[in-house]
Amino acid sequence: MSTYHHGNLRASLIDTGVELARSEGPGGVSLREVARRAGVSHNAAYRHFADKDALLTEVARVGMQRLGEAMVEAVEAARPGAGATTALARLRATGKVYVGFAFAEPGLFRTAFASCPDPTDTSPALTDPDPFALLVETVDGLVAAGLVEEDRRDAMVLMCWTTVHGYATLHLDGPLRGVPGDERDAALERLLDEVEHALT
Repeated sequence: MSTYHHGNLRASLIDTGVELARSEGPGGVSLREVARRAGVSHNAAYRHFADKDALLTEVARVGMQRLGEAMVEAVEAARPGAGATTALARLRATGKVYVGFAFAEPGLFRTAFASCPDPTDTSPALTDPDPFALLVETVDGLVAAGLVEEDRRDAMVLMCWTTVHGYATLHLDGPLRGVPGDERDAALERLLDEVEHALT
């Protein structure tokens, strides 16, 4: 086995773990395999991660960060300005990109939520950008636009999160996993229509 000489070994091991997660999900990520692919000994990997769970946590953070980056891009591309129309456009964009990320990166999505610490614990923030904080910010836009009462804010955050996460999970791993992509996408649009209808 060759000795690792280039760059930061910890970062290389995480990157390798991310690639394994993308292709095989959380079950495919192991310290032994990431060490083998990085060209270092198993013991060298243990100098950076106490166990598999420690590695998975870091891989999950990468997954959360990439989801957050996709959410930021979607919100920024949504309707500019302020008011109810903008708030609803940003909420819809957030929901669509959340589900879209799950379908585009199923292994990384599964790993992020199987191994990441509580995403509602924002002290310290898990990632930058933080998907949960972005969702809260989007719902705050609904509050500011007068679509959601302040005392319903937390319940709305939970409703929006469980709606898109549940939809994605049912199609990835549940009884809807055989639904063709075009039908799945059309059903998502109808679901988001219903969320908007409930708000307006």
